[in-house]
Amino acid sequence: MKAKLFNYTAGQWIAENGEENIAADQFQLVLCFGGKHLLQTIDVYLQLKSLFTNADIALCSAAGEIYQQTVCDNALIAIALAFDSTTIKTSLANINEYENSYAAAIGLIEKLPKEELSYILTFADGNMVNGSELIKGLNVAAGNILVTGGLAGDDANFKSTLVGLNQNPGEGNIIAIGFYGNRLLVTHGSQGGWDMFGLERTVTRSQANVLYEINGESALDLYKKYLGPDVDNLPASALLFPLAISIPGFSEPIVRTILSIDEDKKTMTFAGDIPEGSQVRLMKANFDNLIEASSHAATNSLKQNQKPDFALLISCVGRKLILGPRTEEEVEAVAEVFAKETTIAGFYSYGEISPFNNSGTCQLHNQTMTITSFYELP
Repeated sequence: MKAKLFNYTAGQWIAENGEENIAADQFQLVLCFGGKHLLQTIDVYLQLKSLFTNADIALCSAAGEIYQQTVCDNALIAIALAFDSTTIKTSLANINEYENSYAAAIGLIEKLPKEELSYILTFADGNMVNGSELIKGLNVAAGNILVTGGLAGDDANFKSTLVGLNQNPGEGNIIAIGFYGNRLLVTHGSQGGWDMFGLERTVTRSQANVLYEINGESALDLYKKYLGPDVDNLPASALLFPLAISIPGFSEPIVRTILSIDEDKKTMTFAGDIPEGSQVRLMKANFDNLIEASSHAATNSLKQNQKPDFALLISCVGRKLILGPRTEEEVEAVAEVFAKETTIAGFYSYGEISPFNNSGTCQLHNQTMTITSFYELP
């Protein structure tokens, strides 16, 4: 397996690192992450396809781009991948063509051939797609196949995102990239690093990802009590105070980020479902713990994969907003764990898709650093 990084500078795709002795037409897969405005105004797909003529090309808008140890804003980056013994098949679904996100996930995976399928990488619209329902459908359709990926982002705007596969990106798209063969080793790690505070409370009224009441009281009113001066900056300030959700049957709490609020209905809409009867606690950031958690995520991804060729980092926009000028420190912490030979790229998202560290079933995470490591066996 060979990985090569590119960035878009002065109207050209410039190679940063990687194998110099491999021609562009030998790459089988290109992942491109970038600012939504650039993806809307530049014909990125046409440019990449003219360069990587034999590759499947996936595009995803981001809330920040991870480029080796650098975090960019409103940039365009691409990672080109070439495999020796692994083949690639892809599929695309649009949420508008299905009844719901669950059905779209089923339809997406059913388009992929199943024979010798070993791993699925997925990217989805971060605004129109219900992440929890998407995950349920992915788990049913993929069975025991490992699935990781993320929801597209657009800074802290939370209005629309873009995803594309072998075409310019658009809204509502979900893509799956299937990896085939028995020589590819893919491992994962996911860690948050947030501190819980306050009492544990019970969700007494919710519908899917919309939260109405906690302990019989307005969830929004209760939430505002803890925000203090940050209440005027909702919903963006809610990224600073996510909720930890303890759901029966889950081994660990799941972190949920607020996407929007409705002052009239006194509701909060989250990036994933908030089931009635689940226990919730508020969370707050500790800068050092967030950075240390990113290092732990990298370590977890290396337990069975000591020398990955490529590491895909998908972190949450909430972490980026919290860390501010220290954002690159969490990426640097990851890079310190990996060998210098490992190429690192990724993006800041509206949701991270990965199993828990000790599980094989994928989940929707918020506010985590999630890492997928790739190594092709000789």
